[in-house]
Amino acid sequence: MNLFLVLILIIILVFSVKGSIAHFKGEGSCCGGGGGDIKVKPQKLSEVRSTKIVKIDGMHCEHCYARVHNVLNSIEGVNASVKGKRGIAIVRSEYEIDDKFLADTIEKLGYKVISIESR
Repeated sequence: MNLFLVLILIIILVFSVKGSIAHFKGEGSCCGGGGGDIKVKPQKLSEVRSTKIVKIDGMHCEHCYARVHNVLNSIEGVNASVKGKRGIAIVRSEYEIDDKFLADTIEKLGYKVISIESR
């Protein structure tokens, strides 16, 4: 009985350590980063031609929100804000942005785009 319990605990420990290593290396959607995130400033747009609401799954912490914020605001002609607790990004741009491009950009970070709604 004791050997069985020890074996179970070892298996749990191995999976925990394996998951923690990936987490702290930034290999998951919630990459384990801490504070100190420097946000890319949203660009001032001369004219808003497109507004999209992107529903995102997998953002679990402030670091996740900052990662999505930074990648979106790094796109030329885009002003984006991320509402992490609501799981959305509001993307305003000076030109029409392809939905697939937006989804691919966010999903490369390890998150899942649920929907994109044009406004």
